[in-house]
Parts: sequence; C-alpha cells; structure tokens
Amino acid sequence: MKVLVLNGPNLGRLDLRDTSIYGDMDFPALKKFIENAAQECSLETDVRQSDSEVEIIQWLHEAAEKKIPVIINPAAFTHYSYAIRDAAEMLTVPLIEVHLSNPLRREEFRHTSVISGIASGTISGFGPDSYRLALLALVGLLK
Repeated sequence: MKVLVLNGPNLGRLDLRDTSIYGDMDFPALKKFIENAAQECSLETDVRQSDSEVEIIQWLHEAAEKKIPVIINPAAFTHYSYAIRDAAEMLTVPLIEVHLSNPLRREEFRHTSVISGIASGTISGFGPDSYRLALLALVGLLK
C-alpha cells in the first residue's frame, strides 16, 4: 500500500528552526526516518514537502483521484488554510494529521486546526515518532 506523506511550509528548513520545538533532525533525515518507519509497517511512502499552498492542494487532489491515504503535517497552514482543508475533505481514504510539536503547548493561535475536523485522527507532540505513530494508525485503519 502506498501512502502520501505531505509536509507544509518551513519543514524543509528544520535545520534552521528552534531545536527545542522541532528537534535536531533536518528534513532529509526526517524523510529517511519516515521511509524507514513505513518499511517496518510494510508501506511504501512518497514523502513530499512544499512551502506552496497550491502545490499541497494539487497533491491532495492527486491522492483523492488515486485513492491514496495521506499523512499530512500542514505546518502553519494547519491554522487557516480552508483551501487545503477543502482539498483534504475530498479524500475517501484515511487522512492523518501530524505535528512534530504539540500545538496546544504553544502560542494561542496554534491551538486551532482547520484540518483536524476532517482528519481520521491527529497525532502531535512526539517529534519524528508522530509520523511513526501515524503510520501504525494508518495500518489499523486500512485493515
């Protein structure tokens, strides 16, 4: 089973972000971590990152058309992108929202997710393991 793992703005620059919040992995290391975790779950992943809302929407459209489950870390788009929410709502397969940090332990504006309400589930606050947990949950949802 193929899984699309989408990552939103600034995740491509984890090497420059606050390590106390985002950990010390850069994006290539995070991508490798996700791919290895997927192999352990007998899943094939296509891990992508974009700072472009348009590109993420196009990828969600592709997943909806091909019925590919999605794990998404919408990053800052979590809090306000109704366009990404609407594209994600077109999925007829599982969608799991993930975050490296726990948004509820951060600034007030990060406490609202427009994606959570349409996601199969949300996993946050476990660093890279948020992705591993999402992959495990996805396996369960697909059975």
